[in-house]
Amino acid sequence: MVPLFQRLAEQGGSLPITDKRMTRFWITLEQAVRFVVDSFDMMQGGELYVPRIPSMRITDLAEALAPQSAVYEIGVRPGEKLHEEMIGPDDSRRALRLADRYVVQPTIATWGYRPPETGETLPEGFSYRSDTNDQWLSVDDLRAMVTG
Repeated sequence: MVPLFQRLAEQGGSLPITDKRMTRFWITLEQAVRFVVDSFDMMQGGELYVPRIPSMRITDLAEALAPQSAVYEIGVRPGEKLHEEMIGPDDSRRALRLADRYVVQPTIATWGYRPPETGETLPEGFSYRSDTNDQWLSVDDLRAMVTG
């Protein structure tokens, strides 16, 4: 979306928004690489690591990149979701919250898997979704990140 919004803003055009309610998780390339490398150091096998990262509203991204541009809704496309979900309620029953990530533990661990000592159990019915996240990026945060 960032290159498209930037290109359209330079041309003075309006920005297409799938749905004004849409949210997404946000991670930079550097953060993603660091997360993967750190996860390799922690992993025992069979578990799934999910980064704890901020969410953003697609309308805030449009405002950050092109405050002078109008936006218009084009509708949700086939297969597209309004909000991302990285951990659903079923998987959260075997997930733990760490400082900077969640770990979804393996269902069967016959090789001696041991849960992280600092993990915090998630509440019943927990779901890690971009619209109910506890970390959010503002328009100013997004602008600083993409214009750097």
